[in-house]
Amino acid sequence: MFKHVKRLRTEEGFTLIELLVVIVILGVLAGIVVFSVSAIGDKGQTSACQADLKSIQIAEEAAFANSEPGIYLDEAGLVAGGYLAELSTLHAATVTGGGTGYAIAAVAPCTNSI
Repeated sequence: MFKHVKRLRTEEGFTLIELLVVIVILGVLAGIVVFSVSAIGDKGQTSACQADLKSIQIAEEAAFANSEPGIYLDEAGLVAGGYLAELSTLHAATVTGGGTGYAIAAVAPCTNSI
């Protein structure tokens, strides 16, 4: 009987507690990675919206330079005039202005403005 107990104590292996600790640590690390990756996607969406609005701004300035002073085109007008290749797929942009200034505002999901 004592030989059997002595043999069990000399066998190598992990205890149940050690295995549970490793599983908990892996779960915590996986949770951290999931939240980190989701934040990267949000930053990418924001950058894409800003780049899209910048393209609309440049097209608006080109259209303004080629037209009568004080006339601003909306996004569809910029596409029709050949200043933009296509309408934005990220958001709808509105152009407002008069006189010597204008503003470009995005509608959800992008809420940036220039």
